[in-house]
Amino acid sequence: MFRKTALITGATAGIGYETAKLLAQNNYQLILTGRRLERLVNLKQELESEFSCPALILNFDVRNREETLAAINSIPDEWRKIDLLFNNAGLAAGFDPINTADIDDWEQMIDTNIKGLLYMTRIISPWMIERRSGHIINMSSIAGKEAYPNGTVYCGTKSAVEAISKAMRIELLPYGIKVSTISPGAVETEFSTVRFHGDTERAAKVYEGLIPLSARDIAETILFVVSRPAHVCIDDVLIMPHRQASARDFYRK
Repeated sequence: MFRKTALITGATAGIGYETAKLLAQNNYQLILTGRRLERLVNLKQELESEFSCPALILNFDVRNREETLAAINSIPDEWRKIDLLFNNAGLAAGFDPINTADIDDWEQMIDTNIKGLLYMTRIISPWMIERRSGHIINMSSIAGKEAYPNGTVYCGTKSAVEAISKAMRIELLPYGIKVSTISPGAVETEFSTVRFHGDTERAAKVYEGLIPLSARDIAETILFVVSRPAHVCIDDVLIMPHRQASARDFYRK
């Protein structure tokens, strides 16, 4: 049975994990990347057992240019016809104003959210150009459209993703390659726990009084985007919980 090939960065949890499962059910074989090897192994076994889905795992950190280049170049020839690159790896680190924020947090966000996306796209896009076919989906955020206090650098990185994606869409247009961004509001994953450096109690308060989006909601959106006819490109999707109207406006009860 013919399967398309998708490469997902940050596949070990949350949106990446749920997207992997949904694509596995929909005729994709998967290249799964992430920093946590044990989770990658478990996901590979789960996909192969439940969906008979071929899966290749690559354990590296997209922040590291040399690691990224070596890992992607190790992909066997038979896996290089990549139909979908999902640049999902990303994070928010810290929640402090510009004058007191931890610079290490800034560098982690810039290196992951911007440079990691660029490294991956720089390596994979020539393969797509050669075939004149492919789809790149970049994970953005409501934070890329509306800045909010204490999120200065995170908002900046996601604004960069928005601009990079728009330019990428223009540059890759002559080669038949689609480029899309997915921009969620509040999604209950490990996101807030990571932002607050493991403080699960503080993270839980982010979602109090509302029903946030789930990782599955975003995975289903991605499946919709990639399953459109060849003549359709969904450039950008802004998806919010019903009780969230902007980056800062929530109706909680």
